[in-house]
Amino acid sequence: QLSPGALGVNLVVEELATEAKLVIKQVECLDEHHTNEALEELRPLLKLQHAHISLYQELFITWNSEVSSLSLCLVMEYSQGSLQMVIQSKREEKAEMDPKWMQEILGQMLDALEYLHQLSIIHRNLKPSNISLVSKNHCKLQDLSSNALMTHRAKWNVRAEEDPFQKSWMAPEALDFTFSQMSDVWSLGCIMLDMASCSFLNATEAMYLRKSLRQNSGSLKAILKTMEEKHIPDVETFSSLLPLMLQINPLDRITIKAVVRMTFVSGSFKSSCVAMTLHQQVVPEIITNILLEGNVTSILEAMENFPSRPEVQLKAMKRLLQIPEDQLGLPWPMGLVEVVVTAMKLHERILDLQLCACSLLLRILSHVLVQDAEAQVPWDISIICSLLSIMRSHSDSEQLITQGYSLLTIISSQVQVSEELQKAGLFELILEHLYRFSKDRDICFSALGLLWSLLVDAVIVNKDPVVKIPALVIQVLDTHPTDAEIAEAGCAVFWLLSLLGCMSEWQFEKVVELLLQSIRLSQERVLLVNNAYRGLASLAKVSELAAFRVVMPQDGGSGLTLLQETYQLYKDDPEVVENLCMLLAHLSSYKEILPELESSGIRALVREIQGRFTSSLELVSYAEKASLSLEAALHSSQERKLRGAAVREEAFLPEGRPHLP
Repeated sequence: QLSPGALGVNLVVEELATEAKLVIKQVECLDEHHTNEALEELRPLLKLQHAHISLYQELFITWNSEVSSLSLCLVMEYSQGSLQMVIQSKREEKAEMDPKWMQEILGQMLDALEYLHQLSIIHRNLKPSNISLVSKNHCKLQDLSSNALMTHRAKWNVRAEEDPFQKSWMAPEALDFTFSQMSDVWSLGCIMLDMASCSFLNATEAMYLRKSLRQNSGSLKAILKTMEEKHIPDVETFSSLLPLMLQINPLDRITIKAVVRMTFVSGSFKSSCVAMTLHQQVVPEIITNILLEGNVTSILEAMENFPSRPEVQLKAMKRLLQIPEDQLGLPWPMGLVEVVVTAMKLHERILDLQLCACSLLLRILSHVLVQDAEAQVPWDISIICSLLSIMRSHSDSEQLITQGYSLLTIISSQVQVSEELQKAGLFELILEHLYRFSKDRDICFSALGLLWSLLVDAVIVNKDPVVKIPALVIQVLDTHPTDAEIAEAGCAVFWLLSLLGCMSEWQFEKVVELLLQSIRLSQERVLLVNNAYRGLASLAKVSELAAFRVVMPQDGGSGLTLLQETYQLYKDDPEVVENLCMLLAHLSSYKEILPELESSGIRALVREIQGRFTSSLELVSYAEKASLSLEAALHSSQERKLRGAAVREEAFLPEGRPHLP
């Protein structure tokens, strides 16, 4: 349990499927109407997609029987760091904030707030403790609230008495429970004032300053003068900006767009944040048309000359998608990759641009690899992390997730980056998507293909997420029982997981069942057949229980009958026959299974295989092993029969009569 917020209790929890840490905010509501009102108001927040907003994962209602009341539970991302911690640390050190870092974080906050305001969403509870730091240079606004929750007067009054700091960042009108976008502007102005004054004001002095600003603008003039005297970095910008943000009348305050213009457009502030470059003068359409009607060279020139203009980048990429492949020949593709990836990084939150960029990259890279299968794709870890960040930012876009997985499959085929992909959290992202989108056929298929590419010939950096994969693959195959492509991809993943020892024994029976089911579903797909029998052989090698599951009759018939059908279909394919023999060799190592093999005619099948295949060493070795086990079992069975017959005969002989030889 964390420190309680203004509205309720905050609990750190762990999601079972991914082991990801999350926070649940439990807000006690007045009644059912109040609960439903807040829930409906918060639902749109689930669809937000922004790199600098901590997203709500889900919302649900619970009943607290101890106090007989409803609670609204808001599940959100968890982060240990916050801007409040940085400000407090600087206050204790009496040190100024690094101006470059402050500009970077401010740019991200403005980017996120402008995005919210464009969607007519108000944060309502903006303060340093609600700005999480997910890394040193990456912040996220968190704990967005609703009008229904923020106008709970009794709760706010109690909390304000317990902690006077809670309401000190709120705008004057917000104290009367009236919220608007201008309320967020006031709160942001208070945060900027905290950041600028942390070297000479302690926490209590800063709180009283924020409260005094609601009645008297003179206190702001005094603090700005002190900042000038102390030569606080960027004091000129703060001196012109803060008086416009901290106007008592909300109608007199400037908008977030105006704040951006004063700081990052006409001002001297710099930030790598995408939106800080979106407010420059729009490039005239006639110029973009002239550039985009040319060849690849002129299109690249347009993209490189206007990197901050998303409309130019999007138009350029759409034009490139229309150019015939023979005009995209080398050496252009590698240069194109760099330009397109740069555009993706700069404009992460524009979904249309990301979709177009992924389509273009898939076309370019596929074209390059067709020309030269040994070509190395020019990706480094920063690009990989950017692609994963984009997929997380647009977590509800099935199309982007599918395209992203296709790109990552190409990247993971490059051996040198497989471990980097794992370290960047790709396994965890795949687990999340398979769990959330188990019914989405395209996402499941692309995710399974990517898993295969990651697992084959790879060194597993951390087995913890990998051992969770089998349960989700089982779920996917159960959800899509008639999809041959998903079955084929699932069989391949099962085989690799069994080889890596990343499957629990209690899962063996179910996996065997799904492998046999997949073969029956689409026995004409040779890749499916090969991988399924490899998986069965791998499981039978380590588990007698799995081996029994293969040979014992089930609803669809015995696995041995299916194996014989497969042989008849692929008797001229050495690879398939070798995998069949590998399975038979492992099955025949269990004495209890040998009678079932014998009664099913497997000994005759193995003899036929030995007669037809003599050159493949592996195949011959597996067939010989199975044959020896079956022959030994046959001789043992015959000996037991003879001994049994002798015992029975002796039991019926008259006493004193000589025994027959």
